Amino acid sequence: MSDTHPAEQSDEAAQSGQAGGDQLAAPPPVFTLAAAEALARDYFGLEGTAAQLTSERDANFRIRHAGGSHVLKIANPAEALEVTNLQTMALLHIAKVDPGMPVQRVLPSIHGRHEEFLRGADGRPMVLRLFTYLEGEPLHLAPRSAAQRRSIGANLARLGLALRNFTHPAAGHELVWDIKHAGRLWQYLPYIEGTERRGLVERILKAFADFVQPVLPTLRAQFVHSDLNPHNVLVEKSDPDIVAGILDFGDMVMTPLINDVAIAAAYQLSLEGNPLAEAGDLIGAYHAASPLLPIEIDLLYDLIGARMATTACVTAWRAARYPENRDYILRNAPRAWAGLQAFAALPREEAQEYLRRICGV
Repeated sequence: MSDTHPAEQSDEAAQSGQAGGDQLAAPPPVFTLAAAEALARDYFGLEGTAAQLTSERDANFRIRHAGGSHVLKIANPAEALEVTNLQTMALLHIAKVDPGMPVQRVLPSIHGRHEEFLRGADGRPMVLRLFTYLEGEPLHLAPRSAAQRRSIGANLARLGLALRNFTHPAAGHELVWDIKHAGRLWQYLPYIEGTERRGLVERILKAFADFVQPVLPTLRAQFVHSDLNPHNVLVEKSDPDIVAGILDFGDMVMTPLINDVAIAAAYQLSLEGNPLAEAGDLIGAYHAASPLLPIEIDLLYDLIGARMATTACVTAWRAARYPENRDYILRNAPRAWAGLQAFAALPREEAQEYLRRICGV
């Protein structure tokens, strides 16, 4: 396995974070390989060799040692300590209620703590943690199949069930990527280039205002992963139909449960034929493992669209704000817009009927 493991068992894959927040603009903390090796040894008793893992927000290192590999993570000091702790406690909760769930484990230091604190040059605290290293093939590099999509859906449902009773003081944490805030996206429309593209997003935002916002307070809500994109899923190398790992809990939020399904489905849309044909495999498997309510199924079309609109708006805004990084930020834009156009061509009522059918409602 290369040291450029997609998602890097950390957080680089998605353009995560709070658009406009300090964390997204703040560069990752800088540590040398020797410093990372010293931290692994002094805090966790690991004598090993460090390799840098690419990350947009944090400093991450793969530590190879006699017993295998682990991931050493130093959180960006711009991230609120409460939010970092949310991720830590969620993983500890999952390990307790579903020990077989294929997610990374947070390991204690030699002092028995799952979070150690370092001081940056500016005096701000940085959280140091050690994670298990998951083996597998990144989903975006693996061949696709209906069985694989069903496995993803079933594992996402399992993750949602594991987090069903999880609570944390950071329940009020807000993230621009959270679909429940799609009503705030109008401010980003001027950054989208092209009248046709802006029109597509406007239609989605209007549907969100008409159909989703009035019922948002009534929907089942809990903490969810909130970013099951192909960079955050590992599959077995010997059998890519089997999910081997779910990575990156950096976008965890308290939000309607159905939003988690909509986000995952948005990355499984077909560009030809029925856009929901492949996503339907994931949705149907999720429903079989953790039944969705009729209202949730009927809102899926609008919520998938809201996720795509969020991606379009936030990436356009970021490309304008960080022109020196424009090409990287918009690297997936052509396919994203093609997917949005195909999705928007599917009538809402037709999509709802299709989703009801695959869920047996």
